[in-house]
Amino acid sequence: MIQSVERAVRILQCFETDRQLGITQIARKTQLTKSTAFGLVSTLVETGLLEQDPATSQYRLGPELFRLGSRVDTDGRQLIAAELATLCEHLEETVNYMRPVGSDIVYLVKKESPHSMRICTTIGQRLPMYCTAGGKAILARLPREEQDRIIDGFRFLSYTDNTITDPDALRRELAEVQQSGYGLDREELELGLTCVGVPVLNSLGQPVAAISCSGPTSRMTDLKIRQCCQELSACAERLSQF
Repeated sequence: MIQSVERAVRILQCFETDRQLGITQIARKTQLTKSTAFGLVSTLVETGLLEQDPATSQYRLGPELFRLGSRVDTDGRQLIAAELATLCEHLEETVNYMRPVGSDIVYLVKKESPHSMRICTTIGQRLPMYCTAGGKAILARLPREEQDRIIDGFRFLSYTDNTITDPDALRRELAEVQQSGYGLDREELELGLTCVGVPVLNSLGQPVAAISCSGPTSRMTDLKIRQCCQELSACAERLSQF
């Protein structure tokens, strides 16, 4: 990888959790010198990938990123959104489409439940695979060597008292996920929230994405979970053809 490109990408990724940052903060987050960070940031500003807030002199993501992002797989996203809209109508719960990025999953398409309760996930959000239903569904279908490499690299955090933070416990659960075909998040990410997810496979049987259904634990009964699994699996089969 070309070093300057890799550094520029790291700078852009700093803004995943912070809306605005100064040069000192960017340098600290990327472990670059302030002069190196400033030179790269200046280039990113010139290309429109970053912009400087005149009121604070700090930097934020620029309009060119939005323009380019809006062109990412537009046709595919429209097809996925249509599938999720149908799922949401049938299941009456929030449904998500996500793709793996390293040891995380990134939410790309979301259809909200018609009920008043809203789920905490947002488009573009990254979460670790180990505490999400869709992430587990993807992780369980990976080759064992790759699965072990990802698990060994996790820095396990407890989002709730139910979050799995033991590698061996996670491996045991993934073996069950592989057998059942779906992953479960029983209040591991958020108390009161239960989620079920299935992988979307390519023609080689490799997991390239996942779809999930999330709802309040009070509504996600065993019967509802079985219904979700059936609907999600049928949808994942259709999505695998895209």
